[in-house]
Amino acid sequence: MELPPPLDLVPALLEGVRITLRLTIGGALVGIACAVIAGVARLSPFAGWRWLATGYVELFRGTSVLVQLFWFYFALPRLGVQMTALSAGVLALGLNAGAYGAEVVRGAIQGVPRGQVEAAIALGYSARQIRWRVVFPQAARAMLPPAGNLLIELLKNSSLASMITLTDLTFQGQVLRASTLRTAEIFGLTLLIYFALAQLIAYGVRCLERALAQGGK
Repeated sequence: MELPPPLDLVPALLEGVRITLRLTIGGALVGIACAVIAGVARLSPFAGWRWLATGYVELFRGTSVLVQLFWFYFALPRLGVQMTALSAGVLALGLNAGAYGAEVVRGAIQGVPRGQVEAAIALGYSARQIRWRVVFPQAARAMLPPAGNLLIELLKNSSLASMITLTDLTFQGQVLRASTLRTAEIFGLTLLIYFALAQLIAYGVRCLERALAQGGK
C-alpha cells in the first residue's frame, strides 16, 4: 500500500534519522564524560589540571563546530590519525558539547551551599563522602535543565555532519530534494522530525528531574 503525499517521503527520511541518532547519542556520551572531567578539573587545587581543562573549554567554545568537524575528518588523517566519518562526527560534536557542559558542571558544583559541606565535615564525613553524598547529588539537580538544552543543541548541530559525507537526516533531505524537487514538503517533514526528537530529549530530562527531586526528599 502506497503512502499518500507527503508521507511517502517519510521512509527515506527515516533512514537518515538512524545516523542522526547515532551521532546524538554517541556525542552525548562523549560530551557528558568530558563535561564532568573538565568541570571537576577546573575546580582542582592543582594548577596543571585547571590549565588543561581551561584550555580545552576555551578552544572548543571559541571555535566553530563545523571547523572542528572538518579538522577531525579531513586534517587528522594527514597527521596519521585515521577515523571514520561517524567517529569524527561523534568526537567533534561530543568534545564541543563537553566544553559547554564543563561550565555547567563547574557552576552547579560551586552553587552547592557552603553550609552543606561544613555540616558534612562536622558530621565526620570524609572528602570522598562529601563529594559523592552531598555535593554531586545536589549539583546534579542544578545541572539537568542546562544539560537538556545542550543535548538539544547537540542534536541540532548533528545536521552539520552532512558536510563530512554522513547520510544523516539533513543529508537525506537534501538528496530527496534534488531528486524530487518537493522542497517545501521535504524540509517541512525534516523540521518536524527534528522537533519530535528534541521533544523526546526534553521529556527525558524532565523525567530525570522528577526522579532526582523525589530521590532527594
